[in-house]
Amino acid sequence: MAEGQKMKTTTLFEKYRPTTFDDVLGQEKAINKVKLLLARGWGGRAWWLSGASGTGKTTIARIIAGYGADDFYITEYDSADAMTAAEISRLEQDMCYLAPGKGGRAYIINEAHGLRKPMIRRLLGLLERIPNHVCIIFTTTKTGESSLFDEQVDAHPLLSRCAKIELTNQGLAKVFAEHCRQIATVENLNGKPLQSYIKLAQSCKNNCRQMLMTIETGDMLL
Repeated sequence: MAEGQKMKTTTLFEKYRPTTFDDVLGQEKAINKVKLLLARGWGGRAWWLSGASGTGKTTIARIIAGYGADDFYITEYDSADAMTAAEISRLEQDMCYLAPGKGGRAYIINEAHGLRKPMIRRLLGLLERIPNHVCIIFTTTKTGESSLFDEQVDAHPLLSRCAKIELTNQGLAKVFAEHCRQIATVENLNGKPLQSYIKLAQSCKNNCRQMLMTIETGDMLL
């Protein structure tokens, strides 16, 4: 490796992140709702994906985004703090233009419960006029409307403009255990029976990302 060249690393979670709806585990009800909505059209819509950490919100958001936009025209914000006034202004300008390739532009805003009052006001207006070639997707670990935002902003006006999809955190232990054990075997990190992975899923509160991070450290080797 040349001096100064950085080694690119990929976590197991990213390496094995699902790229199609059929690959998403344990969220059949949510996926069916998404497919029904997509059948009615991809663009001109905002989505609100909620659910516990590690259950697939960002994964599903990226798959939705990819239906109408090429990777280069999918913008992902890791937190709501990135949604500054300047960034929303830039987003509004970009939305006016079709993108090359598939033609669409998609914006994923993670940790949306952290949005501040001024940004929510800006977004309310923006969501009223989403072009047909644009898709905006919010993800959050908080569910419901009560006390959704830190500043006690009424969440209803924003959520009423979104297609709401709630992911489950129930009944995932066995399916996540089987999935993670299979990955561990491929990566030569498996040395324990399935029951140990079920216990791992339970201790991680059905957070698949956390399970794979634990496996990466060698905890599932004998």
